[in-house]
Amino acid sequence: MIVVMKAGSPEAEVTRVAQELGEWGLIPEKIVGKHKVVLGLVGDTVDLDPLQIQEVSPWIEQVLRVEQPFKRASREYRHGEGSTVVVSTPGGLVHIGENHPVVIVAGPCSVENEEMIVETARRVKAAGAQFLRGGAYKPRTSPYAFQGHGESALGLLAAAREATGLGIITEVMDTADMEKVGEFADVLQVGARNMHNFSLLKKVGAQPKPVLLKRGMSATIEEWLMAAEYILAAGNPNVILCERGIRTFDRQYARNTLDLSVLPVLRSLTHLPIMIDPSHGTGRAEYVPAMAMAAIAAGTDSLMIEVHPNPAKALSDGPQSLTPERFDRLVKELSVIGKAIERWPQPEAALA
Repeated sequence: MIVVMKAGSPEAEVTRVAQELGEWGLIPEKIVGKHKVVLGLVGDTVDLDPLQIQEVSPWIEQVLRVEQPFKRASREYRHGEGSTVVVSTPGGLVHIGENHPVVIVAGPCSVENEEMIVETARRVKAAGAQFLRGGAYKPRTSPYAFQGHGESALGLLAAAREATGLGIITEVMDTADMEKVGEFADVLQVGARNMHNFSLLKKVGAQPKPVLLKRGMSATIEEWLMAAEYILAAGNPNVILCERGIRTFDRQYARNTLDLSVLPVLRSLTHLPIMIDPSHGTGRAEYVPAMAMAAIAAGTDSLMIEVHPNPAKALSDGPQSLTPERFDRLVKELSVIGKAIERWPQPEAALA
């Protein structure tokens, strides 16, 4: 249930309403929008009469029920407004959301050595990326496949960040590694295989850094949003949803089926920012540019693209990785579409 305050409501009155509703056994969560303040009511609201709440203050414009099972993730919860996740990076604040330019995340599937990760970071930064992605801990289908270098790789990501100023996105696989990963990551990633790891979701929800939540390989949209709800309910409002392809019956020609239809669907259901990962979504480097361009046109807030200096020798996911040269060309191609829909970052000189 949400309480929409009238435009211009005095701060003291908003506070008083929140306190009174708190005495009813509810937890009011204040959401400041562009023009109005909304109080999201968490708790047992089934038997509450909206008209009874309306009488609490003449400054209450309307009281609405949130019909979706995912309450905090629902777009209704923010009275129809999209939210923005603000990430503090060495290069400055990066805003991810529907009212901001598209944010590019790029880098290798896994961190292999310092020379490789620093070189890749420099190349993707020069091309226009704002974040470096790279796995220190890698969940793999086979127990014999490369699992990542673990804690030592986190130090290599830190070296790449120091050399470039890029933000770092890396996956946390286990609650035991949460604090360790949090020391180095600017955004903590929950991978597709852990989307239903509720203990992990609660833990990342209890820490302050933004969380990138990848869609499970066979997850419905509602299951995905309910996973996000776990993080939000634990107290962390900074969640980014990442579509990375789902498992369907046809896996002969592409690794997964990249579900770009989630862009308009999610935009109607949730206020959370959306990222598209065409690398995992297709599994084939030659398909990545087309899907990345389609994602920009369809309204994604961010893209995650795998880049490796020598994909043929990559320790994981080489077939879906672009070379730095191809990535540089792709960003130029993406800029044409991004500028056409007014979602492309302006050069610093133009902003001066």
